[in-house]
Order: sequence, then C-alpha cells, then structure tokens
Amino acid sequence: MSKLPDFEGLAMFAKVAEERSFAAAARAMGLSVATVSRGVSRLEERLGARLFNRTSRKLALTAFGRAVAESASRIYRDAKEVEDAARELSARPRGLIRLAVPMSFGLRWVAPLLPEFFRAYPEVSIDLHLSDATVDLVGQGFDAALRIAVLLDPALVARRLCPVSRFIVAAPSYLERHGRPKHPRDLNVRDCLGYAYRAKSDAWRLANAEGDEAVITPTGRLRVTNADALVPTVLAGLAVAEMPEFIASEYLRDGRLETILEDWTLQKGGLYFVTPTARVRPAKIEALANFLADQLSTPAWRWSR
Repeated sequence: MSKLPDFEGLAMFAKVAEERSFAAAARAMGLSVATVSRGVSRLEERLGARLFNRTSRKLALTAFGRAVAESASRIYRDAKEVEDAARELSARPRGLIRLAVPMSFGLRWVAPLLPEFFRAYPEVSIDLHLSDATVDLVGQGFDAALRIAVLLDPALVARRLCPVSRFIVAAPSYLERHGRPKHPRDLNVRDCLGYAYRAKSDAWRLANAEGDEAVITPTGRLRVTNADALVPTVLAGLAVAEMPEFIASEYLRDGRLETILEDWTLQKGGLYFVTPTARVRPAKIEALANFLADQLSTPAWRWSR
C-alpha cells in the first residue's frame, strides 16, 4: 500500500457524503458515477471498513463513515481553496472587489486615486462602501476594508499603510473669546463636540511627556456620525473638536483652525488595509493593497506642529 494518502478517494467520499448521492457528487465533480463509486470503494478497502450502507433506494453513512466525513470534508475544502487561490494568483488581477472605507477618508483620499487604479487594472471593478460605521467583513461579504484605528480586531489580517494623528482644534475666533485651555480639565466646561463612532466610547484620552493622563468626555451641543460634519461649527468659532489629521491639516495650514493643548497628545492610530483571512489572497486584492500602500504611505495630509 502506498504511504501517500488517497486524497482523490477522500475527496470523492467527502462529496458523496455531502450530496448523499453518488450521482449528484459525480455531477458536481464532473466525473462519471462509476469513477466516483470506484474511488469510494478503493478508499473503503484501504481503510478496512465500510463508509456507506447502500441499498437500491437509500444511501447512508455508517458510524465509521460519520467519524471520517468531517475530516475528509475539511481536506477537500482546503485543497479546493489552495487550488482556487493558486489559479487566481497566477492570473491577471480581475473581478469585483467589495471595499469598505470610512466616509470622509474615502471621499477625500481614496476616490481621487481610483482613476489611476482602474487605468492600471482595467479588469478590476470596485464596489466602494462609504460609512464611518465598522462593517462586519465576513458577515457582510466584504473582500477588504480600510480602517483608521489604534487597535484592530485580531481576527483580521492587517497591513499598516501609515500613521494617523489626531488633534484637538479650535478656531482663532473661539480662542480670542474664550481663551486658550492650559490643561485638559479646562475642557470640562467648554463646548466640545462629539463623534459617535469612536472606539471605546466617545472620549478623548490624552497624555503628556511626564506620563500624566487625562480623559475628557465631550459634552457639546453637537454629536455626529461623520467627522466632516463637525467642521462648520468649529470654523464658526462656536466649539472645540477632536479631528483626524487627514481632515484637520487643511484648516491648520491656512490658519482657520489651531491646535490646542500642544503639550498633550492623543493616542496615535494608523491607517490599515484589512482582509478577513490569512490565507492566500486573490490577485485583485493584492493589487489593490499594493496600490494603496504606494499611494498612501507618505500622504499629503501629514501635519507637523
């Protein structure tokens, strides 16, 4: 007897067990019923026990067959997945990518890049889902996502594209009227605007060089589900807000906003390309990941105090 496992026989058995029919399994695998029957019989002979009880009208797993079926099915699925992934990787990137991206970031920094991506990969199309709510990649059927976070779900496979800082900002007119805060606790009596989709509750966590920490919970008159909606109220000099670097830098450069509490920093996050599996990814996903890494690794929004 060969020491090499009978992978073909195991695959045929797994498919027959799944379909509960030799004929249906044969159709699914593109084989003749006789070929499948011989494969299963060969496996039974090799294992020394019957896998099925067969009658003219009924096919049922034996107790031994039930014990083997789950492992055989897993081997079959894994082999098919490896083969499919290898075929995909060997081909030119093509097909649909369902990509989830935070709304403000997607509109400002991803959508403008897509024409260049489509010129480079004319056989790839993208279903771009823009929302600040965190989507369930597996449950909602997404191929990939861009996430801006400090910590990520460890079940996801993440590629860090670049760091993303956050700043507490106010308009010069606000600071003229209300004064510049010296310590985070000064914000407890200020109109601080909130963001609904912040991880670990809507709170600003700050630290300084001495290791002191402070947590501020915004209690202003506006709370939003998209950070761009904070901008008009802050520019009007009515409130203080925390903004990500990729939004705030435009207004910091032209002086319409200023950073405050410069001796304190918010925890820095990162921009990540995430996928729901660690297995070999299709060529279309690799192409998009590499493209975004090239375009966003040194972004134009970077701001230095």
